[in-house]
Amino acid sequence: MEASFWHNRWQTNQTGWHERAVNPLLITHFPSLNLPPGARVFVPLCGKSLDLGWFLSRGYAVAGAELSELAVTQLFAELGMEARISEVGKLRLFRGEKIDIFVGDLFDLSREILGPVDAIYDRAALVALPEEVRVQYAAHLKAITALAPQLVIGYEYDQTVVAGPPFSVTPDELHRHYSDGYTLTPLARVAVPGGLKGKCQATEHVWRLDTRPG
Repeated sequence: MEASFWHNRWQTNQTGWHERAVNPLLITHFPSLNLPPGARVFVPLCGKSLDLGWFLSRGYAVAGAELSELAVTQLFAELGMEARISEVGKLRLFRGEKIDIFVGDLFDLSREILGPVDAIYDRAALVALPEEVRVQYAAHLKAITALAPQLVIGYEYDQTVVAGPPFSVTPDELHRHYSDGYTLTPLARVAVPGGLKGKCQATEHVWRLDTRPG
């Protein structure tokens, strides 16, 4: 998807992917990563997700990447924080207490700019990207995070009925992207209430990706 597509969605408040509550699969399954208090979690394409506040409330530090500055401005307002804003390479960094959000193109984010992370939480990133971009995204994510373990939440459905986004990502595709560096463990599969956009049955699935020993 072009950047203008996502900017327009935020400007016109067409943000159907933005959940009005913390994702229940996150609450149930993130503890299986066994992260210590204070661990830093990276959330790609984070929007203004309420999940970020959940991480902060549990004592984690958060790093995020988001294309829309409007979304990040709203995020900090909803967190009750005043962001310190600086320029880092081609990106803008919005920084608050235990939270760093990089605004701009995710592919402009390097390992040096991001800094060390202990885990990745991908709820709406991989599924937001067309198939040809998902290959590039997965490779970039592995590179900038040094293969940090992941919790990945995605969808499966009949893509001939609904074109996406969110796009359908099968277990086979997840393995193609990540089995070179991770051991993939399926944790849960749940039916999407009402189906995807009310048009077809869909399943939400959650996976834990553990880094393979080097």
